[in-house]
Amino acid sequence: MNTYLETGPHNNQFLHYAGAIARDKVFRALILMIALIALIDTPQLSTSLGSTLKALWEMLPFFALAIGIAAYAKASGADSLIAKAFSGNPLRATIMAALVGAVSPFCSCGVIPLIAAMLGAGVPLSPVMAFWIASPIMDPEMFVLTAAGIGFNFAVAKTIAAMAMGLMAGFSILLIQRYGGLESPLRIEVVGCCSSSCSSDKPQGLTWKFWREAARIEAFKAESTSIGIFLGKWLTLAFFLESLMIAYVSSDWIASYVGADNPFAIPLAAIVGAPSYLNGYAAIPLISGLIEIGMTPGAAIAFATAGAVSSIPAAIAVWALVKKPVFALYLLLGLIGSIASGWIYQLSGGVL
Repeated sequence: MNTYLETGPHNNQFLHYAGAIARDKVFRALILMIALIALIDTPQLSTSLGSTLKALWEMLPFFALAIGIAAYAKASGADSLIAKAFSGNPLRATIMAALVGAVSPFCSCGVIPLIAAMLGAGVPLSPVMAFWIASPIMDPEMFVLTAAGIGFNFAVAKTIAAMAMGLMAGFSILLIQRYGGLESPLRIEVVGCCSSSCSSDKPQGLTWKFWREAARIEAFKAESTSIGIFLGKWLTLAFFLESLMIAYVSSDWIASYVGADNPFAIPLAAIVGAPSYLNGYAAIPLISGLIEIGMTPGAAIAFATAGAVSSIPAAIAVWALVKKPVFALYLLLGLIGSIASGWIYQLSGGVL
């Protein structure tokens, strides 16, 4: 018998995933954009595809680590501990989340699986939002590289901005929830029964060495697959969009609107920076170059923090993860925090 014609559980599973991908709106949107660019700007297609693959490859270690942590938390039962760590007194939990987020090693995309796990585990939205806003802005390695590439004062100011923006975001959510808003932030499809968290035979209790139990191994595989597919499709689309933005938006045009002669340089820098993918280390030489051609220090802080929080890849992932009011607040709080940080840094003369 021809083995290629045989069907089995593995083949059926492959066909199931292949069919799901073919029916997926994100996948079809990506194919449509690729076809459109191929028609109107063929040389840019290879550049965009190469940029997308490179970005995904560079993101892979952080992406795999974040998914592994989230899946491990689910399979071992440690997700309940995560909920407890940021539970209790909401004010204390929010402050701790902002401070921890400002020194965590996760970028705006890499933190998404952890946020999904935290929300799924019942962590309140206020500390989650504080962590979510603060985490991508700064981490220990980025601090060192920023201090070397731009300046020590700038690195310190960016770290303080990360903590302050996280606190502002978390306290804002606390205030809204005190009046009964934002009770269920996750989209229904994200927390649906495609993941092991909804399984009726989900392993109960805490077991750190989950690989000793078959049910927990299956839970780990299911959670990894679910989160990996969900985020992988959105990030692929997001990185492709980002490559088009880089191709068609001139950095000279950016500098002309965020220089010292423009009184609206700081809010404009935040608005322009918000969709930019600036949570990578490549942002450091870019910002340094923009400062050299006339960008003010305050505008540079606003540009950097807004891009880290609400870059196109991060925003698309957030849109897919949470409901519209939470998504709108995420963007608004990130933008307001970036503008406020820029103004404060500018008023300080760039010496904070």
